Amino acid sequence: MSDRFRLTLAQLNPTVGDLAGNAEMARAAWAEARDARADMIAFPEMFLTGYQLQDLVKKPAFAADVQRVLAQLAEDCTDGPTIGIGGPLPGGDKPFNGYFVLSGGRMQAQILKHHLPNYAVFDEKRYYHAGDPSGPVQVGPVRIGIPICEDAWFEDVCETLQETGAEILMVPNGSPYHRGKMDIRQSIMVSRVVETGLPLVYLNLLGGQDDQMFDGASFVLNPGGVLTHQMPAFEAGLFHVDFQHGSEGWRAIPGEKAHLPDPWEADYRVMVEALRDYFAKTGFAKAVLGLSGGVDSALVATIAADALGPENVRCVMLPSRYTSQTSLEDAEGVANRLGTRLDTVSIGGAHAAVTEALAPVFNGAEPGIAEENIQSRLRGVMLMGLSNKFGEMLLTTGNKSEVAVGYATIYGDMAGGYNPIKDLYKTRVFETCRWRNANHRPWMKAPAGEVIPPRVIDKPPTAELREDQKDEDSLPPYEVLDVILEMLIDKEASVADVVAAGYDRETVKKVEHLIYISEYKRFQSAPGARLTERAFWLDRRYPIVNRWRDNGQG
Repeated sequence: MSDRFRLTLAQLNPTVGDLAGNAEMARAAWAEARDARADMIAFPEMFLTGYQLQDLVKKPAFAADVQRVLAQLAEDCTDGPTIGIGGPLPGGDKPFNGYFVLSGGRMQAQILKHHLPNYAVFDEKRYYHAGDPSGPVQVGPVRIGIPICEDAWFEDVCETLQETGAEILMVPNGSPYHRGKMDIRQSIMVSRVVETGLPLVYLNLLGGQDDQMFDGASFVLNPGGVLTHQMPAFEAGLFHVDFQHGSEGWRAIPGEKAHLPDPWEADYRVMVEALRDYFAKTGFAKAVLGLSGGVDSALVATIAADALGPENVRCVMLPSRYTSQTSLEDAEGVANRLGTRLDTVSIGGAHAAVTEALAPVFNGAEPGIAEENIQSRLRGVMLMGLSNKFGEMLLTTGNKSEVAVGYATIYGDMAGGYNPIKDLYKTRVFETCRWRNANHRPWMKAPAGEVIPPRVIDKPPTAELREDQKDEDSLPPYEVLDVILEMLIDKEASVADVVAAGYDRETVKKVEHLIYISEYKRFQSAPGARLTERAFWLDRRYPIVNRWRDNGQG
């Protein structure tokens, strides 16, 4: 028996539903692995179809197409390394989440996922049958155990594989990013290594899918939990891992260890890469957004310029009678520093016309929020007109604090196709702007340096829909609001818990009320990059009609 084994890890970025494109990517990677004399090339969970598939996975025509493409891939890749690749396997009323080992033009083995995650963004019990645990697969001189993603988060599947003769554990994953996720993965995988005494390969999917970002960051552990390889986060590549057999069994020969980003850089890169992939995978190349002179739109413009290039971003200032000279100057300053186009389209004439048209109906009613929101909705009309005319996707610019309490106008500043900062609280918006001003990386397409003027970051936030308006006229200060929101939303704390932490009960109850009555707005809001474990959409699902409130009685 050979005492060497080369495993090539394909940390690549598939597109959901692009079966032909994903298979072609796999063929090209297989050819490169063959030239590198690999014994096996492994792809992540559900690579052939992309992930997550949601109800698409239950469509019979899709399932048949998957099997056809899989058979063709096996036939095309005969004289070279064994392939391990993920995809659904038909199972009657719903499929299995499978992993296929292809060798010599045929299916050598198929492994079925046993533990189906059904929390956070995952609904796998809705979409898949649970399979029985499988034994290891012989690939050349090595018996490889393949626990699929969640199967490695529990002891039983890995222990069964070790007891049935596995010599290496190779874990294909579709594990999406949230802040702190990288440390969690490594900690759990170290536990599996310590329990089984086997080396472990953690291979993760890459790329954006709707609100989720699969961040790669694959790694390899030897017994004892020793890290031998760390693949980069957010970067595609083929990585060759060599194993050697000795008196104690198979061990990975140590290789390169990429530096992983800190949470601030990781969050910012997720927002950039998620936007970049969302555009590429939906067929858009250019973006348009309203640039108000405020901090939120400045950050969104910067993210878009870093993702797409400044030449592909159109910023639009839409002044009204309430727009200050400072805002005009600040919007121009951001666009000039980024190098984006800046158009100015006044809403004054349109606002006067709408006001005149509604005057007979509004007659006798006190002016208020309705009149203010007309301005926001007119801006949405103008921006959507530009989007339609020039084929540029409109980006919305509401942060998580605003989205949480409904401090945004539906069909107005909420109009658009994507929101990069949807899961970023306002206080983190400020700090993220400062981080970007102080840091530049090769993956950023916008200029280095202070691209967001400090005045934009430091001035009091305002929607400028009436004279001398400030956000704090309607909301608590953001440093207070964000703590309350994080407790009520991210931690599901009770009102009593928040009050016990030192916050005024009346303020907490007001915030709770705003969260619940804004559910209908979030239901219609644009998707955006998921950064936390409680992002709005799949992580947090509440009814729109809901009269329950926390009165501290429970």
